[in-house]
Amino acid sequence: MSEGPGGYAGEDLRAILDDLSQEILSFLDLRRDTRVLEEIPPEEMRRRLASGFDFEAPLPLGSVRESVSHMLRRWTLHVTHPAYFGLFNPPVDPAGIIADTLVALYNPQLAAWSHAPAANEIERHTLDFFAKSIWPDTESGTGSFTSGGAEANLSALIAALTHSFPSFGEGGARRLPGAPRFYGSEESHHSLLKAAHFTGLGREALRLVKVGSGLGLDVDALQAAIDEDRAEGHLPFLVIGTAGTTSAGVIDPLPELAALCVRENLWFHVDAAWGGTACVAPRLRSHLSGIEQADSVTWDAHKWLSVPMGAGMFFCRKPGARAAAFRARTPYMPGETAGAIDPYVSTMQWSRRFTGLKLFMSLAVLGREGLARRVESQAEMGNLLRRRLLANGWEIVNSSPLPVICFRRPGVDDPAACAALLQRLYRRGRVWISAVSLPHVGSALRACITSYETDPSDVDLLVTELAKAADDRDLGDSEPAILRGDADA
Repeated sequence: MSEGPGGYAGEDLRAILDDLSQEILSFLDLRRDTRVLEEIPPEEMRRRLASGFDFEAPLPLGSVRESVSHMLRRWTLHVTHPAYFGLFNPPVDPAGIIADTLVALYNPQLAAWSHAPAANEIERHTLDFFAKSIWPDTESGTGSFTSGGAEANLSALIAALTHSFPSFGEGGARRLPGAPRFYGSEESHHSLLKAAHFTGLGREALRLVKVGSGLGLDVDALQAAIDEDRAEGHLPFLVIGTAGTTSAGVIDPLPELAALCVRENLWFHVDAAWGGTACVAPRLRSHLSGIEQADSVTWDAHKWLSVPMGAGMFFCRKPGARAAAFRARTPYMPGETAGAIDPYVSTMQWSRRFTGLKLFMSLAVLGREGLARRVESQAEMGNLLRRRLLANGWEIVNSSPLPVICFRRPGVDDPAACAALLQRLYRRGRVWISAVSLPHVGSALRACITSYETDPSDVDLLVTELAKAADDRDLGDSEPAILRGDADA
């Protein structure tokens, strides 16, 4: 039996790859025509996996590929759909799909610069572009790719700890004269609690400060918390402002937070995992005023830059702090390369996938202006959705220049009513939104423009589906087949 490329005996790898190419093209062309959601019980998926894949005997690669494609099409909430108005999960640019394929093919190891010169320099070049949108006068080497925002926020915490308490790196928190404290708003991302846990500070080290009526961090309450902690012998060292909260897209008062950090000698970190992309859009950049005063920034490319998961970015304008926080030396690693920095001594990760290629290729294909137009178009769709909702009797309960819209109306303004409406929407499967509970507001529905393909027809579809779900009518055979019990579901 002859072997094809890659050693797959008896199979034509070229034919399998051709089929995969058709799968990609078909999905990109037809994803608007698919349902956003096909519900299927977990036990049914497990039964089918157990019956088809016991791993006792080898299976042909072509048939495995077909089965996996079928499962992903049927058993997935399609976040790439233009009528998905959910969390920060956009469709991916075709350049990103090609990039991830190339990464899998060449599989460069980025821990040491000398093992992957091209990959490391492509990433450095790409990161410099985005760093300059935060700090226009920045030098190169201020950024690194991460698995996502959680790792970037953890990196910021470690860098701030090491910078603020030079003995922390060797002796840990137990060597310090008090308990370190850091601060974010009650609407900040809960990865910060995990980061406090991971570093050994304990979750109590994070003080979640109340927000004002506009849902941004209350600076006076923050000042009071810092004063209280200092009086009790604790050690404040870090403030985290959010640029685009997950629930409501709110931007904390960054200039005021920056001024407080200067006054109190605290590290200022901005979690701009989603909202950071406004930095590249001229019409939106002013809303992030103050981010240029941050010591470090979290920014996720996979949230609003339309590249595949996961592609976080961590930026730090204190190179000495990064070097101290992530230092490592061992004889089994290659020696340093003159003029280059090895990622394993300047980031949290050691072995790492070539994360940055998908962003590099997408940016190269779009160009600066094309990227800005795409981002600004999504903001415009957010404004259109606000107008359509208001015209149809909904109340907007958040204020943000970014395309996150929280809304409600009488009868759909408590947890049970919101949950019931969502279930009716999900049964129909044509759009997807979520529910939130906001300080000073209570329960609301939440819609976010996540797709660069979302257009006015998708916005109108959402408003129409909301009206039908709110009135609990016109469900009929629009339910997914799996809910009707069809045999071929």
